[in-house]
Amino acid sequence: MAQNSYFYVLWCRDHSFYAGYTTDLKRRELEHNEGIGAKYTRPAYRRPLKMIYAETFDSRSEAMKAEAAFKKLSRPQKEAYLRENDVIFPLSKKRDCVIKKRGKKR
Repeated sequence: MAQNSYFYVLWCRDHSFYAGYTTDLKRRELEHNEGIGAKYTRPAYRRPLKMIYAETFDSRSEAMKAEAAFKKLSRPQKEAYLRENDVIFPLSKKRDCVIKKRGKKR
């Protein structure tokens, strides 16, 4: 069975968003919070981080394309995208991550 790939969005302590892709959401969120994730999330002023949104894809390529498209959006466009995908604003550390299935229709 093929492993799913995910595009995800983190909400940083400084209220910025970080987007990435992974095959393991829990591990990746932990890595970011431990300061061993991406360079952007390493500074202490960005942590702790909360995973607020993720999309699951059948391939790494699809997940990476979703990540790249999200990163090209302006802040208001990113917030609109997240709202359209059931992320509730104002954001809260207490809410669970919204996970959506994307990719090929079966």
